[in-house]
Amino acid sequence: MKKLMKMSKIIISGGGTGGHIFPAVSIADALMRIDPDCEILFVGALGRMEMERVPAAGYKIVGLPVAGLQRKLSLSNIALPFKVLKSIREASRIINDFHPDVVVGVGGYASAPVLWAASNKKIPCLIQEQNSYAGLTNKLLGKRVGKICVAYDHMEKFFPAEKIVFTGNPIRTDIAPATAEQRTQGYKLYGLNPNKKTIFVVGGSLGSRTLNNAIKKWIEEKSKDADYQILWQSGKYYKTGVDAFMNEHKPENVVNLEFIKRMDLAYAVSDIFVSRAGAGTISELCVAGKATIFVPSPNVSEDHQRHNAMALVEKDAALMVIDNEAVNLLMDTAEVLLHNNGKIAQMEQNILKLGKKDAAKVIAEMIIEMKKGNSKDVR
Repeated sequence: MKKLMKMSKIIISGGGTGGHIFPAVSIADALMRIDPDCEILFVGALGRMEMERVPAAGYKIVGLPVAGLQRKLSLSNIALPFKVLKSIREASRIINDFHPDVVVGVGGYASAPVLWAASNKKIPCLIQEQNSYAGLTNKLLGKRVGKICVAYDHMEKFFPAEKIVFTGNPIRTDIAPATAEQRTQGYKLYGLNPNKKTIFVVGGSLGSRTLNNAIKKWIEEKSKDADYQILWQSGKYYKTGVDAFMNEHKPENVVNLEFIKRMDLAYAVSDIFVSRAGAGTISELCVAGKATIFVPSPNVSEDHQRHNAMALVEKDAALMVIDNEAVNLLMDTAEVLLHNNGKIAQMEQNILKLGKKDAAKVIAEMIIEMKKGNSKDVR
């Protein structure tokens, strides 16, 4: 009787931030394009944003009671070992029920117990490491998985060299260098003046206190005399305070939004970009080809955002302002760059060299190959 390959069943684990969720969904979308019959189950952490974002993208997700270690002294740290052990047991149960062919970890709280349980069961596992500086959990798990997909050079410092595959980070499919039509659409959508240069400032979906304070200072001191405009995503967390500030000052050359959905059009209208240095954002900027000033967050594990930013700064593909100097220096630095067309052009050229647009497709193909290598044909 003719052999039939059984349907692919893939678990994708992790989340916690958009920087983990967007790549995970991009990989899932790429898997579905390659194999429309593929069955995908996400495993996240209860109470984290993946429990809403993943279903909104059309995928099933189950949650684990896992949490992270708090940097400050906290009673919640006492319960952490029990949550981890419970999560490993729960992850093992999920794996037994779902019978995945391959398990993928994208980082975040849920990734570790799922990869640990899957590797114990000899199920092929893959890590998608977004950052240039790997965290302790992924370094430990790297010894147990089959493939480690990375987006930066010199990752053999953290992982076995024979397991590393340079793929880049998965990004949204609509990100690309801007066309004239997109710029026109973007100016219209955001109510911007097409005859003025634009600085796009974004601190993530929740927002950044440092970046928001830098913009507020600029509005109070320089906006009336500026010959350029600002598109500013201030974030959900700071909405009430920013709304009150904007109602008081009413700057004519600032467009403020809590969250920007059409990032492709926002990239299109921006002459320079100001941002934190999350790995997903950096990967999008490399494909969009934007001259960027990074303000790495100091509140992340292993200081990985600074390492991410420095990987581009060292290649003259970006500038960096450190967090505790940003309120006073950031917008002055941005203004100087904005009026240096030659520097902008050079940075755009250099950052484009680092872009990897097809990362999700490459990773998805690798997952399918791992499945084939582990599959047992059914008759």
